[in-house]
Amino acid sequence: MNQGLALAYLRCQQFSRMVTVASILLISVLKFAGVDLSISVQLIIALLALGIGIPHGAIDHLITLPSSSPKKFYSFVAGYVLLAIVAAAGIASWERIGFVAVVIMSALHFGFGDASFKNESRDFEGAARHTLITEIIYAIPAGAIPLLLPLTQNQTNSALIRINPALKDWTAGNDHLLRQLALVVALLAITFFLVTKTFDLAIDLILLIALSWLTPPLVAFAVYFGCWHAVRHTARLIPKLSKARASAERGDVGRALWAAIYPGLYALVGTLGIAALLMLFGPAHFAPSLLWASLVIVWALTVPHMLTTARFDLFALKPRS
Repeated sequence: MNQGLALAYLRCQQFSRMVTVASILLISVLKFAGVDLSISVQLIIALLALGIGIPHGAIDHLITLPSSSPKKFYSFVAGYVLLAIVAAAGIASWERIGFVAVVIMSALHFGFGDASFKNESRDFEGAARHTLITEIIYAIPAGAIPLLLPLTQNQTNSALIRINPALKDWTAGNDHLLRQLALVVALLAITFFLVTKTFDLAIDLILLIALSWLTPPLVAFAVYFGCWHAVRHTARLIPKLSKARASAERGDVGRALWAAIYPGLYALVGTLGIAALLMLFGPAHFAPSLLWASLVIVWALTVPHMLTTARFDLFALKPRS
C-alpha cells in the first residue's frame, strides 16, 4: 500500500468525474435556456482539449528508457518518430480509412488504459485487482462509448465536414447500428457491475454514457480526452517518474501532477507549429482546418504511443501473484 500514490490516483479520478458532471450540467442549463453551441465554438473547445491532452503522451521515452544508453535512447526516439511519420502519411493519404483505423485503435487504447488505471489504483490502495473478465467487460464499453456515441450523433457529420469533408458518412450508413451496439454492450456491462457490486466501474460507464448522450459530440470528446483520459493517464505516469513519485509520496498531488506534465509541454508547442506548417505547405490535405492538421499529428503520435503504453497496460491487467 502506498497512501501518497493512492491519493494521487483518487484525486485524478475525482477530477475526471467532477468535470464530466459539471459539463453535463452546464450543457443542460444552456439547452434549457435555449442556447446551442455553434460548430465553431465546439471546434475551438475540441482544439483546446487536444492542447490539454497532448502532453500526457509525449514522454514515452522517459518511462520506457529511464536509464538506457544514449544509443538505445536515440534509436528509440528515431523509431518512434519514423512510425509516427508513416502513420501521419497514411492518415493524410487515406483519410476515411485512416480515421476508422484511428477510432478502433483509440477505443482499445482508451478502454484498456482506463482498466489499467483502475488496477494500479487498487494496487496502491492495497486492494485486490479486478479479474481479467471484469477488466475486459469494463474496457470495451469504456473505450467505445466516448468515441462511438459522439461520432454517431446526427449533428456529427456537419462537424466532421468542417474538420475534413472526406470524413462525411465515415460509417457507410451504419451510424444507428454502431450506436445501438455500443449502448447495448455498455448497459450489459453496467448490469454486470451492479450485480457483482462493482459500483466504481458502473459509475464510470454511467457518466460516460451521460456525457456522450447529453452533450454535443465535439464537447463530449473534448471533455473525455482532455479531462478524463489524459488526466488518468497522467496519474499513471507519476509512479514512473522519480520527482513526481517523490512529491506524491509526500502528499503533494499538485506538484506530482505538474512533474508528470511539464516534460511533455514541448509536444504542445511542436504540434501547433507543425500543424501550422502543414496548413501552409500541404493545403490540399490540411487547409483550412488547423484542427484537422492537429488531429493528424496527434493520431499519428498515438500509434507509437499506444504500442509503448501497451506494455504497461498488459502488466497492469495481469493478476497479481
